[in-house]
Amino acid sequence: MSFLVGSLAGGLVAGGVYYGFSNLMLTRTVEHRLDMHVLSQRLVGASSTVPSPPSAATRITHRPFASLLKDKWNQQTATVVEKVHAWDGEVQEWGRKVLYGLETTRKE
Repeated sequence: MSFLVGSLAGGLVAGGVYYGFSNLMLTRTVEHRLDMHVLSQRLVGASSTVPSPPSAATRITHRPFASLLKDKWNQQTATVVEKVHAWDGEVQEWGRKVLYGLETTRKE
């Protein structure tokens, strides 16, 4: 008797789970169908003219002050690099004098 009741209870639970998932899938399918219909109607009814953004050439703004600052920055950076390069040569020359005691000429 308990075998029959257990099997019946298992079948009832399995049927309930199946019904729940089936109903959920059906409901979501109907919702997706309605959403797709609404999107389709919006796509068909949309205007065909799409406003484009302005071209890149018109969006470029010339800033003379910023250009001046950049040029000054680049000049000062180049000067610093040249000085560091010159100091590097002087340090190499000094190192040769200390190590070898010779009067050497710098190669450039």
